[in-house]
Amino acid sequence: MFQFMHYPPQLWFGQLSLGLINGSFYALLSLGLAVIFGMLNIVNFAHGAVYMLGAFCAWFLLNGFDIPYPVLVHGHLALASAHLPSHLNMWWALFLSPLFVGIFGMILQRTMLRRLDGLEPIYGLLLTFGLAAIIQGLLQNAYGSSGEPYDIPGVLSGGHNLGFMFLPNYRIFVVVASSIVCFGTWFAIERTRFGATLRAATENPKLVQAFGINVPLMITLTYGLGVAIAAFAGVLAAPIYQVNPTMGADLIVVVFAVVVIGGMGSILGSIISGYMLGLIEGVTKVIYPQASGVIVFVIMAVVLLMRPSGLFGRAS
Repeated sequence: MFQFMHYPPQLWFGQLSLGLINGSFYALLSLGLAVIFGMLNIVNFAHGAVYMLGAFCAWFLLNGFDIPYPVLVHGHLALASAHLPSHLNMWWALFLSPLFVGIFGMILQRTMLRRLDGLEPIYGLLLTFGLAAIIQGLLQNAYGSSGEPYDIPGVLSGGHNLGFMFLPNYRIFVVVASSIVCFGTWFAIERTRFGATLRAATENPKLVQAFGINVPLMITLTYGLGVAIAAFAGVLAAPIYQVNPTMGADLIVVVFAVVVIGGMGSILGSIISGYMLGLIEGVTKVIYPQASGVIVFVIMAVVLLMRPSGLFGRAS
């Protein structure tokens, strides 16, 4: 009956370590989704695509990229490409990738998502779903589906021998970095004057605008922040999962389940649920591996039956 208690501690701690790593990515991605939905009421299905864009941006910064330009060949116009080397390491990528992807997200919000203001959230979901399919298809056509390797920075290579298991330094870094970003974002939105102004701007934009605050700009910056957090997660994931055009599509459904469990729009709920569900998934892989792929959705169904607004959500 208690056969699972006889598993070696190395297996337990190994799976808990993997669960904490997965939970770190769940927390970061669900945080970005919660910021966008809670502040802007947009169900951003392109979140997995911008997570993948963050990883690809880091890969481009490390390996360089090709720039196409027109040339004349035997009197006919053709395209050639020049390789632009970069060699910017992961430390640069952790800053530049979220910045570039965040700017890309702000352009999308100003040119497309802004036109859906006042409409039902389903329209935003359909638009972002289409954008995700386009972004993934373009990169899959250019780079295939096999994945591109991304090396761990030398300073984070190796690990610590704890006696009962070997803990890689990079995994420690991922957990610490994700925790700092998650709880720093929560503090900025929930405990600062800027966060209070931002929440007021989303709840009563006309009143806030009467005080001379540029509400449309705040909304655009909020969307940029949400996708930048996803891009940051993509950079952290690149050395672990490789850089793959489908890496976001494989994760986004689980992340949506995490957001629903925590409470749609609840920032703290998304963070806590992300880490918690990652650990539960890791434990399930020890006790009953066949259920590890569905345990998140089972928990989601139970939570929705008992508390439809989520664990930390507020009833509408």
